[in-house]
Amino acid sequence: MRGSLRIDAAGYDDPDAARLIEEVQQEYVVRYGGRDDSPVGPADFAPPGGLFLVGYLGGIGVVCGGWRAHGADASTGVGTDAEIKRMYVTPAARGRGLARRMLAELERTARAAGHHRLILETGSKQPEAVGLYRSSGYTEIPAYGYYACSPHSMHLAKLLDTGQSHG
Repeated sequence: MRGSLRIDAAGYDDPDAARLIEEVQQEYVVRYGGRDDSPVGPADFAPPGGLFLVGYLGGIGVVCGGWRAHGADASTGVGTDAEIKRMYVTPAARGRGLARRMLAELERTARAAGHHRLILETGSKQPEAVGLYRSSGYTEIPAYGYYACSPHSMHLAKLLDTGQSHG
């Protein structure tokens, strides 16, 4: 797995995306004792209401992540928030800054689609993810969504610089 990272848009049900999503689901089983059951489907990540990305090293998909419109009309993608889902790096590719690069691309594409804030839920048993998000400027927000009442769930957000005045 040498070479530079190439990040491509992919359908949520694309074979490379599906393989990585299944791997992250197995990671949840190991860390939490079960799969992530929050409602997520391919249509959530279809433009303009969402986007799913796969990162490749040497032609092999090793990192993925997506965003979907949140609190907006998903058919138009109009709204201020987008929610990050299914961020994952394969074990063999970890420690190379790939998650940070994927996160930056998710932020860039969500901002380009007109979103002003990215939100996400992660878990306390994923310290690597928590560290990545916090070091990238994400801060705690009120709990929302499927895991709002879970004791392991953490809810974070980051305002995106859209080049517009916020005052």
